[in-house]
Amino acid sequence: MSLNQLTEQEQLDVQKIRKRVIEAIGRNMDLYGVTLSTGHLYGLLFFADKPMTLDEMGEEMKMSKTSMSTGVRTLLDLKMVNKVWEKGSRKDLYEVEFDWYQTFHDFFSTKWRNAVETNLSVLQRSIEEIDRWIGQQSEENVLSVLKEDKRKMKEAVQYYEWLDRLIDTMESGDIYKLVPKVDHRQD
Repeated sequence: MSLNQLTEQEQLDVQKIRKRVIEAIGRNMDLYGVTLSTGHLYGLLFFADKPMTLDEMGEEMKMSKTSMSTGVRTLLDLKMVNKVWEKGSRKDLYEVEFDWYQTFHDFFSTKWRNAVETNLSVLQRSIEEIDRWIGQQSEENVLSVLKEDKRKMKEAVQYYEWLDRLIDTMESGDIYKLVPKVDHRQD
């Protein structure tokens, strides 16, 4: 059933509920580094009955086509929205990616992997430098500081190696054996 098949009051009630959800989605999209308006755009597409064009989104959100294009491009890059083809339409159409598990996985795996690689590289280089300095140092106070710093860095390396394994678990799908997906579609 589409929203248009409801009475005017029912449509207003549904739109009020949807607006509350869209606002919450918009506010929380900063987790993905997304602006509030782009979060609202995602919320609009989430409740859309069919794929939408940039013009339709702009009209609905009272925003320019340029703003819509920027927001959609961001959502496409994050794999939160898909570009779809519809027979007879010459305009680009977009719909939300409903697999939030996959969206979470894609986004955080990429971000975390980049952070892990960068931080591990810096830590390993720094530990090697400390080792060289320790080999050349005879002053006990300096040695004490260097050894304590090395200990802290090795703990950080252990954390990033653990995070790397967590990312592997997400990418392989094994995470869902540990924390199963919830399926409410039968509700």
